[in-house]
Amino acid sequence: MRDQFPDFRLGSVLATSFTATLTERCGNAVERIPTPQRLVDWLAVNGLAVKSCTPAQLELARELRESVHAAATAAAARDQLPGAAVRVINDCSTQGRAAAVLTPDGNRRWQLGSASCVEDALSVIAADAIDILAGERDGRLALCASPTCRAAFFDTSQSRTRKWCDMNTCGNRQKKARFKAKPPQGQGPRTNK
Repeated sequence: MRDQFPDFRLGSVLATSFTATLTERCGNAVERIPTPQRLVDWLAVNGLAVKSCTPAQLELARELRESVHAAATAAAARDQLPGAAVRVINDCSTQGRAAAVLTPDGNRRWQLGSASCVEDALSVIAADAIDILAGERDGRLALCASPTCRAAFFDTSQSRTRKWCDMNTCGNRQKKARFKAKPPQGQGPRTNK
């Protein structure tokens, strides 16, 4: 049954990867967590395993996702963060029980207890969003240049000039479209016959 769902888009930044559970926001939107079990799957893939999820918890997760997206979009545009989105992010951040742990390579990661629930996992996502939105991490928020995507992503490239949320999806799609639109050298524009 899980084969019928679109693949997850995973990135190195938890909060913006979470917003990518809804893609093609300005085109034919693709919901990647349409069921409570699918949210459980996404959380597990991202190291935040929980045993189950209710429909109400899925709705809370989607509310957090949209709040992070709204705040990240505003930050990328250098606009004021929407108050309602900030409230949801803060509420989710304070409602969970997760511990920051140090890994042997000197990095911080989050650890949930064996009895953790969806709210605990969401608190980690909200805390990650707070770090990014508050400028605590090295990088910048940007918006995908794809006209159908426009996802907020965290650019950690050296030049901070990345244009696509994901080169393997949006970037390649745009490159293919430009290639198809470009006439061969020495010829006029292509026409479809």
